[in-house]
Amino acid sequence: MIEFQHVDKVYPNGVKGLKDINLTIDQGEFVAIIGLSGAGKSTLIRTINRMIDVTNGKLTVDGTDVMSLRGHAMRRYRRKIGMIFQSYNLVTRSTAIKNVLTSMVPDMNFFRVLFGLFTKEQKMQALEALDKVGILDKAYTRCDQLSGGQQQRVSLARTLNQNPTIILADEPVAALDPVTAKQVMSDFKRINQEMNITVLINIHHVDLALNYCDRVIGIRAGEIVYDGPTTEVTQEILDEIYNGAAIPTAEK
Repeated sequence: MIEFQHVDKVYPNGVKGLKDINLTIDQGEFVAIIGLSGAGKSTLIRTINRMIDVTNGKLTVDGTDVMSLRGHAMRRYRRKIGMIFQSYNLVTRSTAIKNVLTSMVPDMNFFRVLFGLFTKEQKMQALEALDKVGILDKAYTRCDQLSGGQQQRVSLARTLNQNPTIILADEPVAALDPVTAKQVMSDFKRINQEMNITVLINIHHVDLALNYCDRVIGIRAGEIVYDGPTTEVTQEILDEIYNGAAIPTAEK
């Protein structure tokens, strides 16, 4: 369970990224976070893995006060939280399987990391992760030879390979064409359902959020203005979240 209790984030320049956030997310939920650019979507998800520290309030994950973590405890905590970015964050001149294997590096000693000494079991696990996202046939292909959708699948496989309980995705389909974006969102939904992994997606395209996610959190100027099932999202609610601005979809 992820729980925000009166959480604020104020940046050094005085900008308020989050304002009095109160939120509970249960294990296994598939949640979309929507809102205008600069509304606080990325700030919200990045507080969960401590990429961004909260200024006030309390954030707990499975009963652990996230802001209290230091050193080894912090590294162990982050191993259970996968992070996927819009830009994939891959070593493009390496193969897909080598990129997936990098998720195991934190648990290896320096000598094995230096010489890339992965065990047969580790390689099999990486191949299984690639199989879960449907690109096992690309395991030994360099990532710079893959399409954007395939690269994002490699990123997802790398995350799965660390056995996370939570996956945070920051605009994971923003750089993809509409057809590929839907395929990647289908991967997220399947993994969420089959593996009971909590998935939080900061997503620009509202139609994808409503079609694939179970719950929507709408943020405007750092504040939550809607939190509920996707089935209950109305045009009036979207107008409030987007403050009357055009609502972005994957088709536009």
